[in-house]
Amino acid sequence: MREAAFAELIGPPGVEIRERPAPIPDSGEAVVDVGACSINRHDLWILEGDSAMVDGDDLPFVSGLDLAGTVAEVGDGVTAVAPGDRVVLCPNETCGTCEFCREGPENLCENFSLYHGGLAERALVDADRLVVLPDEVKTTTAAALPTAYMTAWHMLRRADVTAGDRALVLGATGGVGVACVQLLDVLGAASIGTSTSEAKLRRLSDLGCDVPVEVDSPDALRGAVGEVDAVLNHLGGEYTRAALDALRRGGRMVICGRTAGDRSSFDVADLFLNHYRVIGSTMGTQADLERLVELVAAGDLDPVVGEEYDLEDTAAAFADMRSRDLFGKSIVHP
Repeated sequence: MREAAFAELIGPPGVEIRERPAPIPDSGEAVVDVGACSINRHDLWILEGDSAMVDGDDLPFVSGLDLAGTVAEVGDGVTAVAPGDRVVLCPNETCGTCEFCREGPENLCENFSLYHGGLAERALVDADRLVVLPDEVKTTTAAALPTAYMTAWHMLRRADVTAGDRALVLGATGGVGVACVQLLDVLGAASIGTSTSEAKLRRLSDLGCDVPVEVDSPDALRGAVGEVDAVLNHLGGEYTRAALDALRRGGRMVICGRTAGDRSSFDVADLFLNHYRVIGSTMGTQADLERLVELVAAGDLDPVVGEEYDLEDTAAAFADMRSRDLFGKSIVHP
């Protein structure tokens, strides 16, 4: 079978298409014929050598968290899925024994990690992490859900966003940002979305963004968005300080990323005097993914798929992601 492997951690030129034997499932495992795999900035960081998860000793490395396809084979003891089932993978990897695995939520697992291996014609996965797709959910649509939409949905739940709330989405034209805007619309909350691109903001408005705001720096954000109940922040960096200024008294900010930097400074007194809540959030739970599949099947959510690529063009997919000219999820079809 073919796979798009990271042969060198040097950015898109480090991707090579290779042949290797197809995997064979062991007990509790399944092999999936991958129909679609979306890529994320997480994958790009690995490819650029900017991830503590992967180094030169792990090469060649096959990334790809968000795969959907059809079950080809199952190992002994697998009852949740069967060959022929169309499925999407929840990419969470957990130990199954710590207090958070026992009592939840699973994404707090003390040994939490993520699946990699979807950028290939076939993928070997933990069968219990597969969610069966109803007929109403297309394979490509399902592949857009796991990382971006799971993360966004879990952030909204952590921020206690409800109908009538006003929420600021920083970097709203990226994968997680677009997902946040769409899911805020599902919940009946108002969205204020920021971007540096006027053209992308127009597309965001078509998806239900109530107040698109073009800003190109944290300083430009200050005073541009009004007061909000919640901030959904995947940018990090100094946008964190600027977004705190927009929170109403008792407001909530959920942070899931560091696209704009991993450091910010703020006045600690602002936190306790204004009763702010600043909350970290990573990915979501398998139950979150199952709920998202239900929303798609019911016609309440239509994930945005952007550019689509053949497996041979995986390097080009990452080059396009690096250029930041994309809108919606980029999908690779092995």
